[in-house]
Amino acid sequence: MVTIEDKSTENKCPVTAMLALIGGKWKPVILYCLRSDTRRFGEIAARIPTISRKVLTEQLKELEQDNLIIREQFNEIPPRVEYSLSDLGKSMGPVLAEMEKWGIENIFNKR
Repeated sequence: MVTIEDKSTENKCPVTAMLALIGGKWKPVILYCLRSDTRRFGEIAARIPTISRKVLTEQLKELEQDNLIIREQFNEIPPRVEYSLSDLGKSMGPVLAEMEKWGIENIFNKR
């Protein structure tokens, strides 16, 4: 597991360090999907239909290891697992909101 401290010491640029933590095609989308609610795996998969279940599982594990999300498993039959943002993940809210705003203004409204 790579920690935030590892990312900040190996990258002298704060933007590079942040992208090392949440970069890639899917992590920002997953965080955006969880921004306002706790969701089960199937709900996340339905909201991001182009992600494979294998990749979603891998990305959720990495986000959990980096303390950006919380995975809560319930001892029920059938088993139930819920994902939500941790406090660190919630702190990404303003960044994700600005990305959403920029996308609406510069991509969707330019069509």
